[in-house]
Amino acid sequence: MPSPSLDAVIVGAGPNGLAAAVTLARAGLRVRVLERHSRVGGGLSSAALTLPGFVHDMGSAVHPLGFASPAFREWPLHAFGLEWVQPDAPFGHVLEDGTGVVVERDLTATARSFGVDAEGWLALFGPLVADWRGLLDDVLRPLPRLPRHPLTLARFGVRGLPPATLTARLLRTAEARAAWAGLAAHANLPLTALGSGAAALMLGTLAHAASWPFPRGGAQALADALAAYLRFLGGELETGAEVRSARDLPPARAVLVDSSPAVLLDILGRRATPAYRAWLRRYRYGPGLLKLDYALSGPVPWRDPALRRAGTVHLGGGLEAITRAEASVARGVAPERPYVLAAQPTLFDPSRAPAGHHTLWAYAHVPPGTPDTYAEAIERQIERAAPGFRDRVLARTTTDARQLQAFSPVFQGGDVNGGRGDLWGLLARPVPTATPYRTPVRGVYLCSSATPPGGGIHGMSGFWAARTALQDLFGQHG
Repeated sequence: MPSPSLDAVIVGAGPNGLAAAVTLARAGLRVRVLERHSRVGGGLSSAALTLPGFVHDMGSAVHPLGFASPAFREWPLHAFGLEWVQPDAPFGHVLEDGTGVVVERDLTATARSFGVDAEGWLALFGPLVADWRGLLDDVLRPLPRLPRHPLTLARFGVRGLPPATLTARLLRTAEARAAWAGLAAHANLPLTALGSGAAALMLGTLAHAASWPFPRGGAQALADALAAYLRFLGGELETGAEVRSARDLPPARAVLVDSSPAVLLDILGRRATPAYRAWLRRYRYGPGLLKLDYALSGPVPWRDPALRRAGTVHLGGGLEAITRAEASVARGVAPERPYVLAAQPTLFDPSRAPAGHHTLWAYAHVPPGTPDTYAEAIERQIERAAPGFRDRVLARTTTDARQLQAFSPVFQGGDVNGGRGDLWGLLARPVPTATPYRTPVRGVYLCSSATPPGGGIHGMSGFWAARTALQDLFGQHG
C-alpha cells in the first residue's frame, strides 16, 4: 500500500492548531490544516460585528500570553505582518466610586502608587518579574515535568495555589486589593477556590514584564501571521472543510485535533477504548460569558480620565464585590453587579475604527442559560464608571454562550478557556495521564485548550502535542 502523501493533518485552525502545524512543518513534515470557517483563527479572529469599518475581536482581544509565548517568541511572525501594540498602561481597575487604579508596566512605580502596600506588591511580583521567561517556560509545559526553574516555580506555587482571597490578605489598601481581585477573576473561578490566585500572579507578572499588548489591526493579524508562516514553510491550509468523522480526513500518519473532547470522540468513534470515551464525556467546563462589542462615536467617557491610558479595564468594585459576583456565577445566579472585563484597543490602534470613532470589547461571566437581556446589567456597570457612555453607542452586538459554542466547539457552554480551570481541571485535562495529548488510537492526538497548559492565546497546547507526535511517529526528539 502506498504511503500517505501527508505526514500530518490538523483539524482546526485556531491558535493551537496553527501552532501545531507550524511546529510540524518546521520539522520538515508535510502538513495540511482543515478549518471549517472561511478564515483561520477560531477564537483568534476579527470581524466587522457592528458597523462597516469597525474591527472587533471574535474571542480574545488582549494577548499578554501571545506576546510572551515561548513558541511565538521563537518564530519570526513579525516578518509575516504581525505588529504588537503596547498600550500606555497594561490595565486599569474601577473602584465603587468610579476612581481608577492604573497599573503601570513599571513594577516599582506601581508599587509606590499603592502606598503602604508597596512592599507587599513587590513581594508578590518582584521575584517572578525578574525571571518571567523562566516562569513561563515551566508553567506553559505539560504536567508532570521537572521544572527548569524550580525556585521561581516554587515562589509561584506558594502564592498561586491558595485561594486569591487568602493571598489578598498580604495587601491592605482597597486599591491594591481591587487590582489583585481583578486579575484573579480572569480565571473564571470563585476567588475562594484553590488555585484562583495563579491567574492573578501570572497576569500581573506579565503586566510588569511584558505589558498586555494586542496585534495591530485586531486578533486576526496574529492568526494570519501564523498561517502565512505555515505556508512559507510549505504547509497547506484548507478553509471551508468541516470534519465530522475520520471519513472526512485525508490519509496521513498523524492527526491532531484542535477542538473539543466531544469532536475528538466523533473522530475516534469506536476505535477509542470505553474508559477513554468515558473520561472525555465527563470533561468539565467552567461558566460561560456574555460578550458585548460596541461601535462608539468617541472614547469611553470614564469618570477618571486616567483610565484612558489602559488598554484593559476591570469593572466590578473592590475585592469583596468581585468575590461576591464570581461566587454568584458559580452558584448559577447572575449577579446584579457583575465583574466586567473591557478592552479599548482603538485608543492605541486607530486603524480599527473610522477616524474619530472607537470600539469597546466587554464581557462578564454568566451562569448557563443567562438571557441576552443580561447585557443591560453589563452596560449599567460601564455607565456607572463612565456616565454618558450610552450616548456614544452607535451600535452594539451581543454574543451569548450558545453563539460562542456554535462558532467553535472549543467554547462549550461559552467557556472560552476550553475547560474548567481549577486544580483538578488542570491536572486531568482531559484525562489523568502524563501525556494527555495522546489518545488510545495511535497517530491521533488532541492539541486544543482541553490539554495542558489550558486556555489562553499562547499556542503551547498545539506545540506540545506536535512535539509528542514528532517523538512517537517520526523519531524526532528534543
